[in-house]
Amino acid sequence: MAAHFGRLRKGATTTAVAAVAVAALSASQAPGVTTDDLGRQAAGAAQPSGDAHTGGATGDSPYYTDLPPLKSPNPSPSASPTTGTTVSVGEAEAGIPATVLDAYKKAEAELRASKPGCNLPWQLLAAIGKVESGQARGGRVDASGTTYSPILGPKLDGNGFALIADTDHGTYDGDPAYDRAVGPMQFIPSTWEWAGRDGNGDGKKDPNNVYDAALAAGHYLCRFDRDLSVQSQMNAAILNYNNSTEYLNTVLSWLEYYRKGIHEVPDGTGTLPSHSSNSDPGSSPSPTTPATPTTPATPSTPSTPSTPKPGGGGSTSPTPKPPTPSSPAPSPTPPTPTQTVDHLEDANTGKLTATAGSAFGTKVAVRAESKASKGVAKVRVRFTIIGDTDATFTGGESVATVVTGSAGTATAPALVAGEKTGDFTVRATVVGRVLGGLDYTATVTPRQADTLTRTSDTALTCVPGGEFADQVELKATYKGAVAGKVAATATLIKSADDATENDKGPYFKDADGKTIRTLTDLTTDADGVLKLPKLYADDATGTFLLRVNTTGGAVLTVELKVAAAAS
Repeated sequence: MAAHFGRLRKGATTTAVAAVAVAALSASQAPGVTTDDLGRQAAGAAQPSGDAHTGGATGDSPYYTDLPPLKSPNPSPSASPTTGTTVSVGEAEAGIPATVLDAYKKAEAELRASKPGCNLPWQLLAAIGKVESGQARGGRVDASGTTYSPILGPKLDGNGFALIADTDHGTYDGDPAYDRAVGPMQFIPSTWEWAGRDGNGDGKKDPNNVYDAALAAGHYLCRFDRDLSVQSQMNAAILNYNNSTEYLNTVLSWLEYYRKGIHEVPDGTGTLPSHSSNSDPGSSPSPTTPATPTTPATPSTPSTPSTPKPGGGGSTSPTPKPPTPSSPAPSPTPPTPTQTVDHLEDANTGKLTATAGSAFGTKVAVRAESKASKGVAKVRVRFTIIGDTDATFTGGESVATVVTGSAGTATAPALVAGEKTGDFTVRATVVGRVLGGLDYTATVTPRQADTLTRTSDTALTCVPGGEFADQVELKATYKGAVAGKVAATATLIKSADDATENDKGPYFKDADGKTIRTLTDLTTDADGVLKLPKLYADDATGTFLLRVNTTGGAVLTVELKVAAAAS
């Protein structure tokens, strides 16, 4: 949210510190970006064309100016209980709410697939989310990633802010007179109208949904074919989001802080910023939380003269006013569904086995349960593939997040085996809670064939010392279907009852022209066809046997005849 810098007071101090902290980064990583005489990155060198109203994505709304701690957030690495990835456990400021973190990483993965040249790091989305909304008010979001109440910036009515008359009839911001920045990434309605995305697959584009907002912000930053691995282009993208050097420096400070290490915290427990770029007296306390309305003063009650005391003088004292009753304590916030989950139970997941290159016939299914073993609905469950494997979920991802249904059950997308064989693990965890997960072992077996046949019935004959005119060509099938990419071995054997390698008769040649009678590392092609190299004959005559075996048990024995030519 672009600041109105004539109004800076308290926030100006922190952004000035940010400018000094980022100066070294600018000098070492930002070729082509100029700096002013205070060491700050000059916006003029990299400013792109802005959006309507020249307010970037946020319409010149305020933002948080809190800076990260100077201390590095990575004292000791540990494994995340929900993602299985290595994170750092340290200061509170390095904690990012689980669902919000999941939204940033999911947006990065989507951009990696749709715009690989952009090289968007999720830490940049986290830095902008911190500055714009304090990570969705510390992660106060439901299972689908939607904030419990809308996050709104102040009215852009020209009174200390940009003047942007209503563009959405109050659809997004609830204000039919003026626009207001909306959601955890603080898009103004006119920008959201074209930049909005559906990041959680519910068919809606909601600026107050952290998945939708993070994906929209990622696409917004990746416009104009930018490569964010180039520092000058990243600076341009941030300035296009909010055309302010102070904003740029603050975002870059958080970006570098998050790159050094973060840890996942439960939803709703994130650290909230306290300083805003509009910290003038009388202004809103933060860019995303409206000021608490002041309770009107109780009208003065005329004092009533008291009855003179018996035998007393003429002086009287007013009847003391009863104390104004204190406001009732606010009702405690009811626990979210995620907070009521006690454990995960298996939901009748079958054996997870598949042949390389094929889909698994069974899906992983779990049930989120309370302490009373009742299913809990509307809870996000994360499924993560762990291990040395190229297996993925449908769509090519190694992580999938699913919301539990009315019975508390979440079913992962179908698993698809890659070419690597062996075991790997699928881990199910609850997003937003530090609970033990469930691990499932999945096995990928080699491709196999159960039948081998020759593609031709031509007799394979040769004269002593000559070469066979026809090459042996076979076709492999499995349960009647083509068996492509199946491993095979071919050996010239001594007899039908003795499968050891023959020391005479037909032979193959290796790359150096030497005689070999066993071929390994053979593989059928995509159509299940296997064509063997050319065969040669020594001086021995007679009928010889070639035996071919495949993974899965298919075996075929082929006769080779060597005889002198008829006179």
